[in-house]
Amino acid sequence: MSRAVRSWLFAPGHHARRVEKALTLNADVVVLDLEDACTPEDKPVARTRIMESLSLPRTGRLFARINSMASPYVWADLQAVIRPGLDGVMLPKIESGQELKTLDWTLQQLERERGLPVGGLEVMPLVETATGLMALEEIAQASRRVRRLAFGAGDLTLDLSLQWTPEELELLPYRSRMALVSRAAGLEAPIDTVWMQVGDEAGMEASARRAHGLGFQGKLCIHPNQVACVHRAFAPTEAEVQRARQIVAAFAASDGACVLLDGQLVELPVVERAQRILAVAEAVVGR
Repeated sequence: MSRAVRSWLFAPGHHARRVEKALTLNADVVVLDLEDACTPEDKPVARTRIMESLSLPRTGRLFARINSMASPYVWADLQAVIRPGLDGVMLPKIESGQELKTLDWTLQQLERERGLPVGGLEVMPLVETATGLMALEEIAQASRRVRRLAFGAGDLTLDLSLQWTPEELELLPYRSRMALVSRAAGLEAPIDTVWMQVGDEAGMEASARRAHGLGFQGKLCIHPNQVACVHRAFAPTEAEVQRARQIVAAFAASDGACVLLDGQLVELPVVERAQRILAVAEAVVGR
């Protein structure tokens, strides 16, 4: 399994100090924002700041959240940020596979023009409208650049006139759809929505654990303090790792036959789940 991508920390692209700090933190991915965090007046400065940040030292991967394909800002965003040092782009408010295909073609031209590996940049679609959710299968299969999807509950709850409660029961069908479609399309597990209450670390961790239980692999963060909560929620506990090792060892000793381990029937699906736990544990070492 490749390096974990549990925490995706946003930093406003126009704010030099926050960008520099974010790059030094323990987030798996830093997302420099050109969209919601920037007013139209801020966007030109943000593009310049992001260009400058691409050569700075960092601890994790680096993405830029560009503006939506329907916005008047997206071409200037791409012209500015598609350069060496960028790992990928987050595409917000996506509502069709055609938007991804258009972005894919545009990235190909910029990659060729700038001497970058063609197809090397990832794209992570941020699905945050009812129309986007209805087109999820199409979006999931529209481009080979897409390795995982992301869920945005802020705009979705506004779009559907839902009340976003601390327990998040209203998000259950939409999170479940994200996980189901991702798996069926052969993508990695999706990335969950932000938690808006920055000072509520317990609520953040509970939200992350709910998403983890529904098949997500990580969560978007809007404050550095949220990163540690996400890392705890999406990492196996030591007890889970030890149990997974026992299961794998017991099954191997049985020459592939079903075996009882402390009263639990261990068969192939149980073993494969244990192997996934061990793979995740290996991927998050040191993060």
